[in-house]
Amino acid sequence: MSTSLRDTDPLGPKGTGYAQELRRGVGTFASFAAGFSFVSILTTVFQLFGLGFGLGGASFFWAWPLVFAGQLLVALCFAELAARWPVSGAIFQWSSRLAGTTAGWFTGWIMVIGQILTVAAAAIAIQVVLPSIWSGFQIVGGSGADPSVASPTGAQNAVLLGVILLVITTVVNIAGVRHMAAATSVGVTIEIVAVIALVFALFVLPERGPQVVFSHEGWTGTGSYLPAFLASALMAAYVMVGFDSAGELAEETHSPRRTTPRTILRALIASAIGGALLIIGALMAAPSLTDGNLATLGLSWVLTERLGDVLGRLLLCCVAVAVFACTLAIQTAGARMIYSMAREKAFPAHRWLSKVSPRTGTPVGASVVVGVGAAIALVVNIGQSAIFTALSSLCIAMLYLAYLGVTLPQLVIRIRHRNTDGWPAGLDEHGKPQFSLGAWGIPLNALAVVYQIAMAVNLLWPRPEIYDLTGETWWLRWSALLVVALSLAAGAAYLVFKHRVHGRIELRHVPHTHVVEA
Repeated sequence: MSTSLRDTDPLGPKGTGYAQELRRGVGTFASFAAGFSFVSILTTVFQLFGLGFGLGGASFFWAWPLVFAGQLLVALCFAELAARWPVSGAIFQWSSRLAGTTAGWFTGWIMVIGQILTVAAAAIAIQVVLPSIWSGFQIVGGSGADPSVASPTGAQNAVLLGVILLVITTVVNIAGVRHMAAATSVGVTIEIVAVIALVFALFVLPERGPQVVFSHEGWTGTGSYLPAFLASALMAAYVMVGFDSAGELAEETHSPRRTTPRTILRALIASAIGGALLIIGALMAAPSLTDGNLATLGLSWVLTERLGDVLGRLLLCCVAVAVFACTLAIQTAGARMIYSMAREKAFPAHRWLSKVSPRTGTPVGASVVVGVGAAIALVVNIGQSAIFTALSSLCIAMLYLAYLGVTLPQLVIRIRHRNTDGWPAGLDEHGKPQFSLGAWGIPLNALAVVYQIAMAVNLLWPRPEIYDLTGETWWLRWSALLVVALSLAAGAAYLVFKHRVHGRIELRHVPHTHVVEA
């Protein structure tokens, strides 16, 4: 007796080698919510708007469409792979199947570290919001202390609030995928409503017209504007990552070959549109672009000044919910990456980290490791006021490097098999053709690789205004490159040990197309 295409499990027992341990509790909206929450424009635009404006003035806006165009190319490449290999630990799995398990392991290793640092960076975004809602949330130094994350009291308070948030998200994460999906979906719903309301409010209370984005107003630098513009692109680059997290939940998603590619693209496009409107609205509605408040206090200042304390703080409460959902989504993606690598005996303590709780259906150990790792990243930087900008730039640079570990070998394979059937078509769970770039694959993939290399260099560039606010500490200025180098060295040492003890990594087979079980 045969079952329908729609009802069979694409990673079921027929030919895949993977037992279905994770529970399929993620629907279409929850899959979209995972990617949208990772991007989380309310969290990230609020978090880094002041930095972007302070570095580049009003015209820093143009980094937004530039980064979106580049990331859309990457997302199109990922969407194709998500349909082909819908497996947890997507970046590691895709890279390993495209370039071999050694290259895939380094890609996954860098991705895990980047995700842990991104969880930390997302968690401290709560400092941008909570003290603006109620001064009592400024615990370090008291309610009268400077809440700016660039100040000593603000940075220390950000670590404290961030660790508390990480405890909460870790508990939700290990409670079960349905709880995680429900919390993320509710958070995304609130975020979408808040973005629409906020954009409307800002556009109906303008101090100036949208042509402000064509000026450098607010930029305090001298000389060429290009270096300032490139530095301000950190803001857009930080926001528009994580759309691939829907792929991390593929083994927990219904009809993943059909659902995941669409949600990857929808999460990025929806975030890009909402974020662009939010930035333009803020620039139009800000009481002043030159008094320094927009650069130091960011969007929170615009809201409370233009909308009043009550409505402004109400919207800031929605931003706080978005920060929670964002932190939760990133932690979930990181946990699934660790679980996937541990399942292949490709990660330290793999026996513990590959276990799935029979009660909750989640990889508890992996979730705890991400939460604890992010908390450690915050605590060791508690005395460093540059933690906000440095962590943000470093974590995104590492994600860009990991993404490049997928798109570069993907391009090589496309070129090698351009005259053969090296990229065969497949079917999704509904019997429809899977997402494919077709004849556009090589040019779009090539442009994606060029963009990623350029942006990774831009993010890792040792700018003192990003990595060393003191301007006098060389190791802080070069910290991004040092962390990447140390991460690769530590990864290489473990991989040599792993090959000697457990042998080479051997991935189990996952068919490129949906398999109908008899």
